[in-house]
Amino acid sequence: MNRIQMEPSVLSRSRMMGKKTVNSRRIMAAVMVIVMLAALTGCVGKEDTQTRKKNKVVEIPMILTVDSSTGNKNEEEVVERFNRAYKGKYHIDVDWVMETEEEYRKNLKRMNVTDELPAIITDLRMLPSFYQMMIKKGRIEDLTPYINEDQEWKDMIEPSVMESVREEDGKIYLAPVSTAAFACSGVFWNRELFEQAGISRFPETWEEFWECCEKLKAAGITPLALHTEGTAWAAMLLATAEVAGSKEGAAFMKQLYPDTYQNEPGLEIAGTLKKLFQYTTKDALHNDFDVAHDNFVAGNAAMIPNGYWMIDQIPEEMQKKVCFSTFPENKLIGSPETFGWAVVSTYSEKVKKGAVEFLKFRTKLNKEQKEELLNSRTRQEGTLLDDYLKAYTGNPQIVPNYQVKWNSLLQEDVLGECLAELAQGKITEQEFTQAEDESIRQFEEEQ
Repeated sequence: MNRIQMEPSVLSRSRMMGKKTVNSRRIMAAVMVIVMLAALTGCVGKEDTQTRKKNKVVEIPMILTVDSSTGNKNEEEVVERFNRAYKGKYHIDVDWVMETEEEYRKNLKRMNVTDELPAIITDLRMLPSFYQMMIKKGRIEDLTPYINEDQEWKDMIEPSVMESVREEDGKIYLAPVSTAAFACSGVFWNRELFEQAGISRFPETWEEFWECCEKLKAAGITPLALHTEGTAWAAMLLATAEVAGSKEGAAFMKQLYPDTYQNEPGLEIAGTLKKLFQYTTKDALHNDFDVAHDNFVAGNAAMIPNGYWMIDQIPEEMQKKVCFSTFPENKLIGSPETFGWAVVSTYSEKVKKGAVEFLKFRTKLNKEQKEELLNSRTRQEGTLLDDYLKAYTGNPQIVPNYQVKWNSLLQEDVLGECLAELAQGKITEQEFTQAEDESIRQFEEEQ
């Protein structure tokens, strides 16, 4: 799953210079107001912190990101509701940071080395080898006893979600969400651009998908918003969804740490990746998901693969012309374990107990949100959200997310470096899969 990061809009230099004399006093006044408000806010924050310390409120540190495209604080609702519900007992103390997912994950590794991890960490399952290391070294709590002894909590969790977070030995280290309903990815597409190319619906087969790309391209419309950095998320969603159409490909996508990519499914994925980059923007290479997102929102591309969470990242005025569909052949990609959060073991028992209480609260809120969304009385026909819910409830084939199955060296290095070369024809599909296999050897040596 991908949160986006982009530069905030600013006034052009010519506009600023043109009104400099007229507005100088207003600008100075506005700056003074902002400074005063910031100072007051800081004082209030310090007073709140001092009051909590005086009342012996258990502080639970956490790091969460800010979506710079909207200014929204990710997961703010669950944090605020928990802090209100447990006021005077527990308090989630969030450090809000402006980072991409990839930056956040890299910082997790750094903070682990310097022993600066917060009490609750997210996105851990998106780093398969790092996650396994954290388990082996006892860096994260075994949550199995907490969940098994709390029937209310267990009953909130869908069986498929519970199974996804359970390790081979039966233990659970990631507190799960309630449902997989918010964990799936498909394709967002611009209805107006499709209509301009004479296309009335989203393609139902992969043959139709490639024909759709050709029609869009012939009409002067860039079909796909893609990127190569950040594990090449958008392109990889399409390539792995297509390979899962065969029995061998579906089995391949279920493998944890495949022992080779020089096989039929691996070569098919490489071939699809190379083909996809014939239909994307010129700035797709060596850029991350934020560039692809910007291109789609600006109307520079007709399709972008991503998950449920992107609905809130699409400007309201654009949502009317954006639709959501499953991948061709009625597939969605999802791994609900990626939404599980962990508790760091080095904290005091009081902090860990509060952290676990927060994770249960999150599961409960997630269950309530699912029930509200699936309630036919609250659903609005024809909305982007309704599109997603129809896709999710339409009995799709769920393809596992490659990010929780493949080694981190392949994802961080091979996809970032070799995919651009593959897209430009500098290396062949065979050479690409050879690089993937070399990452397996290096990964095993580092274990």
